[in-house]
Amino acid sequence: MNITCFDAHTFEKEFLLKAAQGKHQIQFLKLQLTTETVELAKGADALLLFVNDDGSAPILEKLHSFGIRYIALRSAGFNHIDLVKAKELGIRVANVPAYSPYAVAEHTVALMLALNRKLAKAHNRIRESNFSLTGLVGFDMNGKTAGIIGTGKIGSVVAKILHGFGCHLLGYDILPNMTLAERYGLKYVDLPTLYKESDIITLHAPLLPSTKYLINEETIKLMKNGVMLINTSRGGLVKTSAVLAGLKSGKIGYFGIDVYEEEKGLFFYDRSNQVLQDEILAQLMVFPNVLITSHQAFLTDTALRNIAETTFETINAWAEGRESPNELTLDAKQD
Repeated sequence: MNITCFDAHTFEKEFLLKAAQGKHQIQFLKLQLTTETVELAKGADALLLFVNDDGSAPILEKLHSFGIRYIALRSAGFNHIDLVKAKELGIRVANVPAYSPYAVAEHTVALMLALNRKLAKAHNRIRESNFSLTGLVGFDMNGKTAGIIGTGKIGSVVAKILHGFGCHLLGYDILPNMTLAERYGLKYVDLPTLYKESDIITLHAPLLPSTKYLINEETIKLMKNGVMLINTSRGGLVKTSAVLAGLKSGKIGYFGIDVYEEEKGLFFYDRSNQVLQDEILAQLMVFPNVLITSHQAFLTDTALRNIAETTFETINAWAEGRESPNELTLDAKQD
């Protein structure tokens, strides 16, 4: 197959080439798939897309006119793809349903620990030969109540880790996993209860119309003063302007994110020689109790290898006229 890989990054190229095993012609493009770059897809049989590529209906119609019938997503999430339009056009779409829930879960807990124990602040002090401990007081994770919104593959691993710390676990999911209750004592509650009782709230839900701005002005009001809020799932779950207000008032004591609702065009790229135009993000970066990473929670060698291998298992199946078990249907659920 002739394959065009949009939004290709240095960190993944070697894994993709190894998984392809020389069976396909691959064109790697640093550019994201947009209305301005879609013409670059001409001549391809299949596309490899990443999380911020545009898979909207107008783009899909263009791709269909070029003769492209296959799209493999290098991600688990697929909210950036119009599956209804893809089905209508006969374009087959597949994702990587599970590459490493441990990678994202471990990064989630790393954000919690770094915020709690003020590791970035402490590291910066040491580099300046300032060995004072003033202002570095944290709290014991043991005994704290952690609310996990979304207890799928990643949320389940977060529950396992936090149980090991001795946290009391609350959970919310439309499909409860009772194994978590049996193994780790996780108690399923409604969202208002979770907001009110949690010292730490961590998000692991898909971005759907029903979950858009799950964290907003009204839900933040329900939370404990000084709550820790973590998001390594989807940026659109959080209304960032509301969180900013919560940080200013002290309602939110700690905020850690690996995803951001306006991350497209920013995250994954070096913008160090440019003036940051996003005023909300710029304000967040000033707070000492905010920790931001650039959508790197998935970034382990295990995850990259699994993403590449699963992607080319799908490509090979399509090339051989077979169906892939990773193809998405209209009723597909996101973890």
